[in-house]
Amino acid sequence: MPQLGFGVWQVPDSEATAVVSTAIEAGYRSIDTAAAYGNEAGTGKAIAASGIAREDFFVTTKLQNPDQGHESTLRAFDASLERLGLDYVDLYLIHWPTPARGLYVETYKAFEKILADGRARSIGVSNFLPEHLDALARETSVVPAVNQIELHPQFQQGQARAEHASRSIVTEAWSPLGQGKGLLEVPTVAAVAHKHGRTPAQVVLRWHLQLGNVVIPKSVTPSRIRENIDVFGFDLDDDDLAAFAALDEGRRLGGNPAEVN
Repeated sequence: MPQLGFGVWQVPDSEATAVVSTAIEAGYRSIDTAAAYGNEAGTGKAIAASGIAREDFFVTTKLQNPDQGHESTLRAFDASLERLGLDYVDLYLIHWPTPARGLYVETYKAFEKILADGRARSIGVSNFLPEHLDALARETSVVPAVNQIELHPQFQQGQARAEHASRSIVTEAWSPLGQGKGLLEVPTVAAVAHKHGRTPAQVVLRWHLQLGNVVIPKSVTPSRIRENIDVFGFDLDDDDLAAFAALDEGRRLGGNPAEVN
């Protein structure tokens, strides 16, 4: 799985083909979508039209919450593949645990069947807390390859990252740039960007990569799509990393996985 990918959250399906095509042209090969985003079809069309071999892509999609349950998961996965126009995905995720519904273990067992059938090359979860991972460990046999969680400099998730590492689960960051809600204007971020002759978004993405996160920035602006992949020609030093560490506020921008149902 490439450490840097491209996310399509909030991209309308009517725009997804053009946006994803721009990302592919810029060099992205990992594309992250979801049934709940409503843009699997447009995303799949861009992949098909790219002229690039399927095996050169890493495609992730996610099961939406209403489809949890063993049989409904299998049906939903079939529908996602059809919309994407693919024979398999590289990674399939449970989008949220929705713990009050109590279906995520049963759902993950359906994921294990999908994996065994070769229609997903790997399976994982998104927004799972340690207690949800514990339940999977007790009742299922395949360790999730990935847990995709909200993670950015103002919500660094140190405890979750350590928990994932202890279980051999890769941490993947959603909203890595803080959803455009002020992170890129923080003076510390601006100062580090100026120091390296880079943009604030580039130094934030570089921070993620050096931390070991898989990261999936999203943009619909061609110049920013290209900017966000141009993050491999420099390194943050220890002073930069210490400055970023001080930005952690422990505050979510998105929903609390213990409460989203």
